Amino acid sequence: MSRIGRKPVVIPKGVTITASGGVIAVKGPKGNLSAAVHPSIGVEVKDQEVRLSRRTDEKKDKALHGLWRAIVQNMVVGVTEGYFKKLEIVGVGYRAEMKGKKLNLLIGYSHPILFGPPEGVKIEAPTQTNITISGVDKQLVGLVAAKIRSFRPPEPYKGKGIKYEGEYIRRKAGKAAAATATK
Repeated sequence: MSRIGRKPVVIPKGVTITASGGVIAVKGPKGNLSAAVHPSIGVEVKDQEVRLSRRTDEKKDKALHGLWRAIVQNMVVGVTEGYFKKLEIVGVGYRAEMKGKKLNLLIGYSHPILFGPPEGVKIEAPTQTNITISGVDKQLVGLVAAKIRSFRPPEPYKGKGIKYEGEYIRRKAGKAAAATATK
């Protein structure tokens, strides 16, 4: 049996989980989430916990067993605590600000980039060089953070660009260092 898949997901107070017709729905204080469960995975909700089972012992079903247990756990954490990602902007003149509900990025292009978040995701710019993305869906929060980072990923020479908070950027030596090494 899958080591992760066999662990039950404990339902905290204030959260209700329903599973019917191959769809699992989670309601909590921060919001609602639902997902269509793979047909080879069975879901049973009782005694303040969710147990997942698989139909066969094939390798694919074993992998799906652990995957769906982790997805259900992430849904429970999302509706109780929520998820967030923090981004940092590095570079002279690079900045971010909110214009209504849209994020306005000035990151070295000839035009500003306006990014509107999808429904269920909240973007904040507490300072000009920091961006906070929050929401209940872990996958969607990560996807939005990756999309914003992709507008100007950090470059290896000066480290300019948009990076995750705490991300290490491996720096390269520039041309001057290469010229002195060859002499």
